Amino acid sequence: MKKVLIIDDEAAARKLIKEYLIDFPELILLGEANNGVDAVKMINEFRPDLVFMDVQMPGMSGFDVLTHIEEIPQIIFSTAYDKYALQAFEVHAIDYLLKPYTKERFKVAIERLNSYMGENKVRPLAESLLMDQPKYPERILVQSQGKLITIAVKDIIRVEAYGDYSKLITDTGVYLSNFGISVLEEKFNNTILIRVHRSSIINLNKVKELNKYTKSYDVIMQNEDVVRVSRGYMDNIKRLMF
Repeated sequence: MKKVLIIDDEAAARKLIKEYLIDFPELILLGEANNGVDAVKMINEFRPDLVFMDVQMPGMSGFDVLTHIEEIPQIIFSTAYDKYALQAFEVHAIDYLLKPYTKERFKVAIERLNSYMGENKVRPLAESLLMDQPKYPERILVQSQGKLITIAVKDIIRVEAYGDYSKLITDTGVYLSNFGISVLEEKFNNTILIRVHRSSIINLNKVKELNKYTKSYDVIMQNEDVVRVSRGYMDNIKRLMF
C-alpha cells in the first residue's frame, strides 16, 4: 500500500487522476490540494509515498513545493507544458505526464513507479533545487535512514568532510549530504558557517569557547565537539575577533 496525494489547480485534472487510480487499489488517496501552499502543508502532515503534482499552480510551482517540504516523496508530474520535462527529470521525478494523457499512459507511469520502488534505493531528489535557491538556503536535503529529509541550516553545529560527501552534525543527529564540503562552503552564509579546516566548517552561533595555542586554535562547540583550526584557515577566525 502506498499513500497518495493529488496536487493540481484544475478540478478536472484531479478528477481524472482519481478515476485512473481506481484500477490501482494499492494506491490509497489521502487527499488533494489546488495550490502549492496547501500542498506543502498536506505533504508535511500526511507524509505520502507518492504525489501527483502539477507544475504551474497558484502560490508556488510544483518545483517550489519540493524546496519547502520536510521529506521528499515519489513525484509524478502532471502538466500541460512540455518545457518543464528536463527540469523534472533532473530532480529524478518518476514520470512526467503531459496533459491530456490517456489511461494507458497513466498505467505506464505507475509501472515505472513500481519498478523503481522494487529497487529500494535512495534518490537524490531535488537536492539541487534546494541548493540553487537565491541568497543562502534556509534548509538542506540530507539522507536519514534510507529517506531524504530537510534540516534547517541554522541547526547545523558543524560540517565534516566525508570523502566526496559531507556529514552534517546537529543536536538531533548526524546526517549525510550528497554535496562535498567545498560546495557547501560556497552555498552557506560564510559569516555564520565558516571553514576552519579543509575538512571542517563550524557554525559560529554554536561555538562554546575558543582555546588558543602558540600556532593554532581549538574550537569547542556547544555539543562539546572539538574542532582544530588549521594554519591555512587561521585568518577566517582572526577576522572575526575584535
